[in-house]
Amino acid sequence: MSLITVKDLAVGYDGQIIDRNINFSVNKGDYLCILGENGSGKTTLMKTLLHLQKPLGGEIFLQDGLTSNEIGYLPQQTVIQKDFPASVQEIVLSGCLGRRGWHPFYGKEDKALAEKNMERMGITQLAKRSYRELSGGQQQRVLLARALCATQKVLVLDEPVTGLDPNATMEMYELIQKLNQEGVAILMISHDVEVAVQYASHVLHLGTPSFYGSREAYLESELGKLFVARGKKEVPAEAEKGGNHA
Repeated sequence: MSLITVKDLAVGYDGQIIDRNINFSVNKGDYLCILGENGSGKTTLMKTLLHLQKPLGGEIFLQDGLTSNEIGYLPQQTVIQKDFPASVQEIVLSGCLGRRGWHPFYGKEDKALAEKNMERMGITQLAKRSYRELSGGQQQRVLLARALCATQKVLVLDEPVTGLDPNATMEMYELIQKLNQEGVAILMISHDVEVAVQYASHVLHLGTPSFYGSREAYLESELGKLFVARGKKEVPAEAEKGGNHA
C-alpha cells in the first residue's frame, strides 16, 4: 500500500495556482526526485504535502498508518538558520516535538532516539557544540538527524546539498541513500539533476510538459534527456539563491 497518494492536486500560494493535475504515489522504500523549472511549484508542493499550505484543488491521501506529524522535513537553509545559537543536541531533540503532543519535556525515549540519530549521522561527538560553529555539511547532518526524530517512514528534503562543497555533497547523497536502503521513503527536490536522478527510483517533473514514472523511463523520455543535458551545463541561478517558490 502507498504511504502517500496525490490525486489531481493543484498547488500555489496567495490563491494563485502554480501547477495543477499533479498525480503520483510514494511507497515504502521509494526515492522520488522532484524536478522542474524555477517557479514550477516544487517547494510549494512539498509545503502542501506537509500541510504547511492548503491545496488549491485535488486530494492528498496519507495511508498505511502514516500521519502528517510522522513526515520528517529538511527545508532549505536560510542565513538566519545557519546562525542559530542552540547546541547540536538541542536541535536534534527538537525533532521529537511533533510526536510528543502536549508533553512539554523530553523523556528518556526522546533522548535515546536523538542519540541514535546523531550516531546514524556521525555527529555524536558534536552533541555539545553550538550549531552555528559547524561547517555546512555538519549542519545538514544535524538537520537530517532532527528530521529522523520525527519519522521512520518518510523524509521530505528540499535542496539538501545547496551550498555544500563537493565532498560534503557526495557524503550527504550517500547518507540519504543509506536511509532509503533502510526503508525510509525519500522525496527530494534537487537542482543537481544529473547526480540526484542517479539515486532516485522515481521522478516527478513539474511543469508543462510534466512527467511521473520510473527513473529509467524518465531518462529515456525527451523531457528527461533535455533536462539532464541542461543540468550538466549550468545550475539555475534561483536554485543557488534558494528561492522561496521553486
